[in-house]
Amino acid sequence: EVQLVESGGGSVQAGGSLRLSCAVSGVTFDDHAIGWFRQAPGKEREGVSCISASDTIIYYSDSAKGRFTISTDNAKKAVYLQMNDLKPEDTAVYYCTADPGYRCLGKGYWGKGTLVIVSP
Repeated sequence: EVQLVESGGGSVQAGGSLRLSCAVSGVTFDDHAIGWFRQAPGKEREGVSCISASDTIIYYSDSAKGRFTISTDNAKKAVYLQMNDLKPEDTAVYYCTADPGYRCLGKGYWGKGTLVIVSP
């Protein structure tokens, strides 16, 4: 059974930092791309960051570049999203995803999400 369990969300003031974690089970990092999507109130889901199988390709959305860092711990089967210099527009539910292959298409497995609230 595939499980993706996010944690680390919360409330923070603008300029602050949060580190999201995703505990992954039932898929292997060698042949899946693991990513983070988010959905803000009233908006569509958007891809934030993705790390491909074997860490060969890393993607960041324009809004995440320079502020967010994705990383993996293969031994712990975890994926992290370090978010710095947070802005109110980063407020959203953040989801961890796993897709077979090298791209985060959001068509595979999803976690239930963790809420991030950034106040001005």
